[in-house]
Amino acid sequence: MKQILRFKWFIATTLIAVTVLLLFIAPNLTEQAEDAGTLQLPEDADSQQAQELLDDSGASDETISIVYDLDQPLDNKTESSISEMIEELKKMDSPVSSVIDPFENEESKDQLVSKDQKTVLVPVTVEGSEEEINQLAATIKQDVLKKEIPAYITGQSIINHDVNESSQKGLERTEIITVVLIFVLLFAVFRSFVTPFIPLLAVGVTYLLSQSIVAFFIKWFDFPVSNYTQIFLVAVLFGIGTDYCILLLSRYKEELTAGHSTVDAIANTYKTAGKTLVISGIAVFIGFLSIGFAEFTIFKSAVGVAVGIAVLLLVLFTLVPFFMAILKKTLFWPSKRSASHKDSKLWKSLGQFSIYRPLWSILVVALITVPFLLLYNGKLSYNTVNEIGSGYDSVKGLHAIEDGFGKGESLPLTIIVKDDEEIVTNELLPYVEDLAAAINKNNNVDKVRTVTRPTGEVVNDFYADNQLAQVADGLEKSTDGIKDTKNGLKEIQNQLSGMSSQVPAGSNTGGLSQAASGLGQINQQLGKINQGLQQTGNVQQAAAQLAQVQQQLGQIQQSISGASTQLESKSSQAGQLKNGLSQLANGVGSAVDGLNKIQNGLTEATDMVSAMGKSSALHDTGVYIPEDTLTNKDFQSSINRYSFAGKKGIKLEVILQNDPYSKEAIDTTKEIKQTVQQQIKNTPLENKTIAYNGISSTNEDLAAISKSDFNRTVTIMVAGLFIVLTLLFRSLIMPVYMIGSLLLTYYTSLSIAELVFVNILGYDGITWAVPFFGFVMLIALGVDYSIFLLDRFNEEATIDIREAMHISMAKMGTVVITAAIILAGTFAAMMPSGVLSLIQIATIVITGLLFYGLIILPLLIPAITVSFGQGVWWPFKKKDSK
Repeated sequence: MKQILRFKWFIATTLIAVTVLLLFIAPNLTEQAEDAGTLQLPEDADSQQAQELLDDSGASDETISIVYDLDQPLDNKTESSISEMIEELKKMDSPVSSVIDPFENEESKDQLVSKDQKTVLVPVTVEGSEEEINQLAATIKQDVLKKEIPAYITGQSIINHDVNESSQKGLERTEIITVVLIFVLLFAVFRSFVTPFIPLLAVGVTYLLSQSIVAFFIKWFDFPVSNYTQIFLVAVLFGIGTDYCILLLSRYKEELTAGHSTVDAIANTYKTAGKTLVISGIAVFIGFLSIGFAEFTIFKSAVGVAVGIAVLLLVLFTLVPFFMAILKKTLFWPSKRSASHKDSKLWKSLGQFSIYRPLWSILVVALITVPFLLLYNGKLSYNTVNEIGSGYDSVKGLHAIEDGFGKGESLPLTIIVKDDEEIVTNELLPYVEDLAAAINKNNNVDKVRTVTRPTGEVVNDFYADNQLAQVADGLEKSTDGIKDTKNGLKEIQNQLSGMSSQVPAGSNTGGLSQAASGLGQINQQLGKINQGLQQTGNVQQAAAQLAQVQQQLGQIQQSISGASTQLESKSSQAGQLKNGLSQLANGVGSAVDGLNKIQNGLTEATDMVSAMGKSSALHDTGVYIPEDTLTNKDFQSSINRYSFAGKKGIKLEVILQNDPYSKEAIDTTKEIKQTVQQQIKNTPLENKTIAYNGISSTNEDLAAISKSDFNRTVTIMVAGLFIVLTLLFRSLIMPVYMIGSLLLTYYTSLSIAELVFVNILGYDGITWAVPFFGFVMLIALGVDYSIFLLDRFNEEATIDIREAMHISMAKMGTVVITAAIILAGTFAAMMPSGVLSLIQIATIVITGLLFYGLIILPLLIPAITVSFGQGVWWPFKKKDSK
């Protein structure tokens, strides 16, 4: 320390100069956090694989929605105004890809205009970065939307941007409140106008330097970063940095008051309080460093705090001694009293109880904590929208969609089916339809939209039972048609027989009798054909027989026409016969045409039934899609909307009954994934790439990954702390109940937070990231206080264990309580941030720190320590007692 004091000016100016320089040249940490995104899931997550598939296929378009939230049902004037705005949107260039007009046809209107006519949805497909999409949204709001028609713009990118913006605004408020709060607390502790500036300057330099270093680490080494990085740097560094400064400055004033020179006072301060500070700093550093073993980037982003702790120790051992040396006693002006912590009357009283009645003390702690532990349900929320509240337009738009169309319609689950070959074929689409039908059976699924069911409604014409029913109906109509033709020919036959006797002598029309006879024979054939068709259903044979009948009828028609032309028109009777024969010839021609249509219909039915018989897809699924359907103009729009990558990929949009952000939606997504795996087994889709996109899929990935990461990181963190504490205290027993007491505090605080936010305030759960960060913060910071107490206990342990613990509690009670209040205060500065997860984390940490400082440490730790007696140092030896 004396060497540091010798070069104090050089060290201090160099440190400040480096801090200022890095402040100007370092990357912007705020922009890095925003660029990193709200969620950074691993590449092997289903939702990430789906997005990668779409990106690689050039189909990574995103849909944002313009939501018109009308006060009155839609009228012609409003519809016209909205249509004008839609035309303006269609004229816009990149990143706009397409705009769906809700008034284009009845089908669009049914999907995009709510039943009460008060909500109109205009989907806009966009392609570009999140920044470009948000710039587009701002342009639309400014230049296209009309103020007289209430409208909001929403979409996943816009919601993510609002979450980032809310977090940054929250950070700014937190920074200001933290500085003001710390100044007030320090003034209350030291009664000095000068002293509060030293910790603020020291911690301020630490924060700025840490922020710059972390920013460079992100740029150079792909260091993890998120919105939480800066916020936790502020809260932790200002909190424990202030605690450590109070510890140092208090001891420094004690040394000055004792009459030591400035140099000696500083040296003694760092030999005593400095040692405790290093031990605590190492423990906190290990705690935050262990976060680096997490796989989830959002969790790992808090590892930046470990960098801050390392920088904090550097500043506390360089810059703070500098101010001590140059300000000397002026550092405490105008206070004349010692700033040393007095013995804590509260902890002395609690110690009297816990040390001499340890079992009762443990029972009291159990009575306080166990009810909370039993009440804890572990409800988690994955609703990003809750993070920013309802003040943002993106959230208002989302709620308008939910109110008008149902919650699931706002953000559907998208299933991606991708292959290297074309999927949109009549052999593969039946399996897609079969998959959609299976998914739709889930009670929590509202509907499924895809190529084969573009509106979400089942297209019955694609199902074999319906198709065969149509064939049967066609056959029935064919038999009726043959019967009608037979009756018509019978009538023509009768008329021909009557006309043959009226033909004038000398006319060459003897063929009329033969024609009439031929019609009789044809009628007999038609009767047999009809009877056979009805009895056997042999469509192919009936079509062939009808072809022969048509040929015979053609010959008869020619005979009748020939007879008509040969009649001499010398008499009126001959003229009438000629006209009658012409009409009969036309009647036979009509019969030929009718039979031709029947034959064609039967041929088509034959071909269709034959193709259905050869279709393996029909056998597997009961669905048959004729080849000509794929080229149908109306069907093309469905193909264009739900296929991509040159028809090598297909999308299935699953509209859930639940809120897409809810825990129920996550459970439904899991069920859907199981259904898909079962349904595609032993089908051509089994070897295709299947992936899932959408907020419910993302949250399902999030739930699984965060749970796995929490368990792994907690294990590593606890193990790391156990090793460090074992080495520091030379005991295997102390670390066990120190960590155990912190775990008890954590779960009690978490239960209290759940009680407040879920049971009282009505949220659907604690935000998913809160348990992890609450654990890291509370354990890493709370361990300081147990170190303060038990390090002093080890120092006093040369006397009787009970007496040593009582003295330690008296001496350290005020230190711990003051430190807990200051650290709790810095986390309380998160409360006005407006970001729900930060408010909940702050609640857990504040509750935990105060609960630990006022109940667990004074009641549980002493009781357990004295209960072990000398065995508390097992398997090492304790210091010799006097």
